[in-house]
Amino acid sequence: MKRLIIEGQKTLSGTIKIGGAKNSVVALIPAAILSNQRATIYNVPNISDVKNLKNITQYLGSTITFENETITIDNTGLKNKEITSEFSTKLRASYYYMGALLAKFKHVEISLPGGCSIGSRPIDYHLKGFEKMGATIIQDNDRFIIDAKVLHGADIFFDIASVGATINIMLAATLAQGTTHIYNAAMEPEIANVANFLNSMGAKIGGAGTSEIRIEGVNELSNGIVEVIPDRIEAGTYLMIGSLLGKNLIIDGIIKDHLDSVLTKLHEAGANFKVKGCQLIVNKSSHLKPVNVRTLVYPGFPTDLGQPMSTLLTQCEGECLFEETIYENRMRHIKHLCAMGADIKLFDKKAIIRGKTKLKGREVVATDLRAGAAMLVAGMIAEGTTIITNIEHILRGYENIVGKLSEVGASIKLEDI
Repeated sequence: MKRLIIEGQKTLSGTIKIGGAKNSVVALIPAAILSNQRATIYNVPNISDVKNLKNITQYLGSTITFENETITIDNTGLKNKEITSEFSTKLRASYYYMGALLAKFKHVEISLPGGCSIGSRPIDYHLKGFEKMGATIIQDNDRFIIDAKVLHGADIFFDIASVGATINIMLAATLAQGTTHIYNAAMEPEIANVANFLNSMGAKIGGAGTSEIRIEGVNELSNGIVEVIPDRIEAGTYLMIGSLLGKNLIIDGIIKDHLDSVLTKLHEAGANFKVKGCQLIVNKSSHLKPVNVRTLVYPGFPTDLGQPMSTLLTQCEGECLFEETIYENRMRHIKHLCAMGADIKLFDKKAIIRGKTKLKGREVVATDLRAGAAMLVAGMIAEGTTIITNIEHILRGYENIVGKLSEVGASIKLEDI
């Protein structure tokens, strides 16, 4: 067990380099096993989710090397084996092996995935999609057996645009017979990143990044290569911290288009930043205006930045409304913000946040990955010392967070308990 100790209110100057996107790489590694030969992934963040996916892929018989932000995966020894709860429960993204193994072997045995407890996240859309493609599914408690004598293309419509289901069906469809259409597909940039990787192997995928994706099945996939896109959630988190503590803080390696909804909302609040190519230059704003924030699927304001944004709203001068529309348990950090001095009234998935309030350091808990980011932002701006426990959640999604913040002037350290 570890904890973070933060001495707050330090001015931040210098450059923070953004790493590869966590939400992309967790799908790219399972996608890599579709190659019959060798796959190479560049700009890979060194986070615990990558380590857990590396362990699963090695367990399946692939040979992996990970150095200099590059993963190479040789699948010549790949075998279809049951992915037990020992592996699957360590992260949500283990479910991507469903689509990949079903495509490659037409048979999958896997236990339910793990991940943060941020609300109900059923995999019904994944399973119904597989069934439309010809698979049969047997559930034995938390274990799934998915089998298809023939996997064929299908027209699949999602009632709700789901990133996980979109990617999983896309993986399965690459080696299916015929053509698959996904309607109301999720449009996140991470999906296009995965599709580009698969196309580099020889897949035939069009429309990724739009609401309609077309996949024409092929017989096999060969060598593949891809660079992980920059992590827009990491960039957004540091942008929020910089808006409260920055002095010419440079956030380097962003794709502006991926951050448009966040930049628009922060501009509305009066945040002091400018975009220069692939960099954000941000300074502390002494007067932030109240704004309302509602999380939505892409290209709306991302749910993964809602919790850190709610911390920034405590520093706006007036009343803000924060609403989470995607996951019902995204508000568990609110009580910890209130314990630090925030004035927040919670109504189910909506919160009225009154500011500007002075936050004071104390011991708090990272209840999930993005809640941990919210408490990190709070600790950075709070008076005195903040201790964040359960920070293994944060380490799942933020590469070298202590080093990156320390290098720009933060007083932050990681400590074993």
